[in-house]
Amino acid sequence: MPLIEFQQVHKNYPLGSTIVPALQGVSFTVQKGDFFTICGPSGSGKSTILNMIGCIDTPSQGEVVIEGVQTSSLNDRQITQLRHEKLGFIFQSFNLIPVLNVYENVEFPLLLGSGKDNPYASWSASDKQEWVSYLLDKVGLKDYAQRRPAELSGGQRQRVAIARALSTKPTIVLADEPTANLDSKTGDQIIHLMREMNQQLGTTFVFSTHDPQVLEVADHVVKIRDGLVEEDYRTAGIDSSVTDAGA
Repeated sequence: MPLIEFQQVHKNYPLGSTIVPALQGVSFTVQKGDFFTICGPSGSGKSTILNMIGCIDTPSQGEVVIEGVQTSSLNDRQITQLRHEKLGFIFQSFNLIPVLNVYENVEFPLLLGSGKDNPYASWSASDKQEWVSYLLDKVGLKDYAQRRPAELSGGQRQRVAIARALSTKPTIVLADEPTANLDSKTGDQIIHLMREMNQQLGTTFVFSTHDPQVLEVADHVVKIRDGLVEEDYRTAGIDSSVTDAGA
């Protein structure tokens, strides 16, 4: 069973008296463990697809299925639970909390909610500390745990964002243009870091890009143009390693 499935998904947005089609019958599947890339020019529908997977937006027609469940059948509480337990998010603008240090930013998703609304409430303080420290070590920022975001470079902040996205041990990590605000060298390091985390943890990564160089890293690529699937193919992917954490 596919982890994610798009079944003839359409999305239309009203613009005054005009209807603008963002997606026009998009269909594809993502398997568990994929390093999956949606590529295409600006305005092609990449971000709309990520928003559908993240249950931030809903189809005008068609179905988005995650782990066999049609997301259109979920109520608000179930959608919140899905996001909290199954999904991690990486943004191009980092979205770190400026008053928290690196360690606290990564730990933060584990503290949201209380009781039955927080599936991580049963984790002991030592379990959380061990896991957060492990993630910071994997992204090369163990020595930066007490620094705040303003004291970090763009590449370091994106590494924090990757660790934070992985803190809840999600099934799927969504990354919308995660290298857009980075120079090309740092962006390449970030992509390779995500690829390594994908390989080591088995987490499925779904990210959008307009950079054709990223295609060399992915093992599954869907090219979108004008809201339509132009190509859908699998590649051999590449091996990767974490590079200098100071980037």
